[in-house]
Amino acid sequence: MHPLLRTSWTPTNITPPPSPSSPWLPNGSSSFFSKWPSSSKAAAEPLVQMDGKPTCCLFKFSPKLMFTKVLKAQLWVYLQPQQQTSTVYLQILRLKPVTEHGSRHIRIRSLKIELSSRAGHWQSIDFKHVLQNWFKQPHTNWGIDINAYDERGNDVAVTSLGPGEEGLQPFLEVKVLETTKRSRRNLGLDCDEHSTESRCCRYPLTVDFEAFGWDWIIAPKRYKANYCSGQCEYMFMQKYPHTHLVQHANPRGSAGPCCTPTKMSPINMLYFNDKQQIIHGKIPGMVVDRCGCS
Repeated sequence: MHPLLRTSWTPTNITPPPSPSSPWLPNGSSSFFSKWPSSSKAAAEPLVQMDGKPTCCLFKFSPKLMFTKVLKAQLWVYLQPQQQTSTVYLQILRLKPVTEHGSRHIRIRSLKIELSSRAGHWQSIDFKHVLQNWFKQPHTNWGIDINAYDERGNDVAVTSLGPGEEGLQPFLEVKVLETTKRSRRNLGLDCDEHSTESRCCRYPLTVDFEAFGWDWIIAPKRYKANYCSGQCEYMFMQKYPHTHLVQHANPRGSAGPCCTPTKMSPINMLYFNDKQQIIHGKIPGMVVDRCGCS
């Protein structure tokens, strides 16, 4: 979907199934200050009061994030399990300051959802337009109200943390494009599938988790992993002087330098645990940034 971003309430129109298969995220994601899109997760905090009753969610964003371009934004809401097939009416309302005669709600979206499983259900709502407005006019971010009433008048949306509901609160999944570029030293070679370079080089490789059948991973569904390949001649981009010395001291006993990653970076991931709760984690060593001989 900054780091998968997260604010303080401790976790479009697509309907993910109740099993761990769904939120969508476009190809690839990486960290802030790069030319590639970044995926963020923002959880909500119950801060605003409405007619004496706490509203659901107020999302806070860092100033750095608010200067990015929003590519995709989805609000995820967890609906409690139903004992039998039930129709649920989900309503998302944006809040505004109280006026003397006007309403305090602006309806964002209403959905009619058929719940047929006894398992809980994650529902996503397109939130890009709202988020773009908040970034342009931060003073209009008064939070949102979420309700989802079944046929018996029960609100089945999880908007606050009860026993056993950790990780089930509403959250925003945001994909942004950071326009600020930072310079980097041009160390190592970058190639593509059409390159004729025979020396050690970094090649593009996209890993597709869906192709692996890993449906417990929410985001990213795929990412740019890259890999290293090519020949390593003596003293060509060798990471360690030790490698060169060993080759000279014991040429028969040394297999020679190998083309391997010399710099790697993590990716941020959202995934379901065995309790169907959403977990956010940073997984190290997932992207090859640079290749060399060692």
